[in-house]
Amino acid sequence: MISYLNGVVAVKELDSIILDVNGVGYGIIVSANEQSVLVQNETAKLFIYEHIKEDSHDLYGFTNTASKKLFEQLLSVKNVGPKVSMAVLGIGTENAVRAAIASGDIKFLQSAKGVGKRAAEQMIVELRDKVGLATTNDAEDIVTRGGVNMNDEAIQGLIALGYSEFDAQKALKEIDMDLSVEERITKALKGNA
Repeated sequence: MISYLNGVVAVKELDSIILDVNGVGYGIIVSANEQSVLVQNETAKLFIYEHIKEDSHDLYGFTNTASKKLFEQLLSVKNVGPKVSMAVLGIGTENAVRAAIASGDIKFLQSAKGVGKRAAEQMIVELRDKVGLATTNDAEDIVTRGGVNMNDEAIQGLIALGYSEFDAQKALKEIDMDLSVEERITKALKGNA
């Protein structure tokens, strides 16, 4: 098993690099974030995750062990493979992805290529207690009951004011649905002041 490779970044491609290690070129798949940190013709140390299948042997590279661990956690989610995991790591910093999972930010996770609503919800349900950040107790409640009701004008109003779907739903959770949209938004804003 390869734990890490240390060499010179010989070639940078769209979603991978070739790392020259003492004359041997290793093709390594990297996220967009890792790609932006790596500089061609400079030395780099990448922690490696090997994905071996019947018809392929892929190497995934990470500049730090924390990113590799998050990648492995994403892989543990049902129906999430290496390509989707790399896409998720490419939408923001490692800490941003961890925060999105911990807070139940479905929309942020869905911005990754190949991640639909169900996959994002699954990531939140399975990983929110494992990503190492403080979590909101209501995350599973909001995800498991089918997500945010985007037909609710009060939720749309809060989102327009900069709330995430999760935070908008949480802010309106205890507010009487029979009130007008304006009253519900006002109460939600006062509750978070």
